[in-house]
Amino acid sequence: MMWAASARPKIGHRATSDVVVRLRTPEGRDEWLYCHSAVLVAGSDYFADRLSDAWPTCQILDSRYCVEVRCPDLDLSSHVNALRLLYVSEPVSRFGVRGVLGVLQAAVHLGCPRIAAACADYLESAPWDEADEEEILAAVPCLPGAQYDRVLARLRPADPAPATAIFLSAFRHATAASSSSAASRELKSAAQEQLEYMLTEDDDAPLLAFNAGDGDAVKSQVKDCVAGLLSRFSDFTSSALAKQMEAPCSSEGELQQELYSFVSDISWVCQVLGKLEMMKCLAAYWVGASSDVVMAVEAACPGSECLKIRVKVIEISAKVLEAVAFGNVVLPAEKRCHAVNVCIGFAGITKHLVDQANRGDDSESHNGNNGDDGHHGDAEAAAKIGLDSEVWQGLESAITAIVMTLPSNTQAEILSEWLQSKHAAFLDLTEAFDAWCYRSKVARRRLSFLNNINPTP
Repeated sequence: MMWAASARPKIGHRATSDVVVRLRTPEGRDEWLYCHSAVLVAGSDYFADRLSDAWPTCQILDSRYCVEVRCPDLDLSSHVNALRLLYVSEPVSRFGVRGVLGVLQAAVHLGCPRIAAACADYLESAPWDEADEEEILAAVPCLPGAQYDRVLARLRPADPAPATAIFLSAFRHATAASSSSAASRELKSAAQEQLEYMLTEDDDAPLLAFNAGDGDAVKSQVKDCVAGLLSRFSDFTSSALAKQMEAPCSSEGELQQELYSFVSDISWVCQVLGKLEMMKCLAAYWVGASSDVVMAVEAACPGSECLKIRVKVIEISAKVLEAVAFGNVVLPAEKRCHAVNVCIGFAGITKHLVDQANRGDDSESHNGNNGDDGHHGDAEAAAKIGLDSEVWQGLESAITAIVMTLPSNTQAEILSEWLQSKHAAFLDLTEAFDAWCYRSKVARRRLSFLNNINPTP
């Protein structure tokens, strides 16, 4: 029913009211509202039934003039607001997301389709916070199917095609060349963080699963991005070594910053490639380039300076050697031997420097320059940078496993150099040492059957 603006009844106007609505909570709290049956019947299925001649108690005295509504919530305000909206055409947005959710539930309870549709329209277009989302998930199932789907469209999982597209776009940002722009750095950091989250299996399955077919195409593009990053890193290490040989002290801070940016990106790539089972495209490169990487780090970060760079290199080496040790990446014995030799030396020195910084004893790394405030500041910063115990244990286990796969004479050479190193105590290879001793001692007895198979002429 439509009224002229001047003749439109107002809720609570007792003189013109012909029905009283009594709202009651489960606790017995109630509120009385003077209403108009024509308005209620026109906008609410619930009141249309209650005020019709077909209602069982319609002939009882006052039953048509006092309608009781039992509200499921302790708060009556949502039902009061729903009743007021039957009288006026005002936007529900003034109640906010939480308020509109309450009005929506009251509108559904009272059978007010116009108000429920207005609430659905607002919820579909309004921004939500995380707490709102949980309440919306609990409230909107009462809506009709089309409205329900529209409100929840933003929460539904994306189809594979757009999800893959955003993954690849973000991966290109995450592996792009570093920029001096703060905005670009923030975008790159956000891309790396979200990509790792997308691929992490926690309480929920990973957002993306790359199977054969489409997955191969995606992995090919990922591989190209990684190859681009590693190519830039190779160019950088070659250039950095050349610059340090020409002028050892020039642009040292800038060089360290760029080196840290590269190894941070590669460390992050290791995390992603491990989840994608693609470590092979990085491991072969890292093993081959390990000597140049160590030389570049030693040149750019002598002593305890920039321990965070050394720690990142350790993290990368741990991931690469774990992939080799577990058989996920197959390399010939010569390359495995080279990889562990380089890593044993670098890891022992790095662990020594980290422990030294944590003890505050930086006299050796400063080469006697105890009065150099700049170096003292670096040592204090280094003390705050520790090697993750899991990463270190993983590195030791991987080196041990790889050493034990090598020919016995090669094992002996590696273990001999390790024992002679002044940093031997910082890297625990005793398991490999024990295994070599046992294998060597029992070798003739264990392999005696070979003499019968291949007798010496």
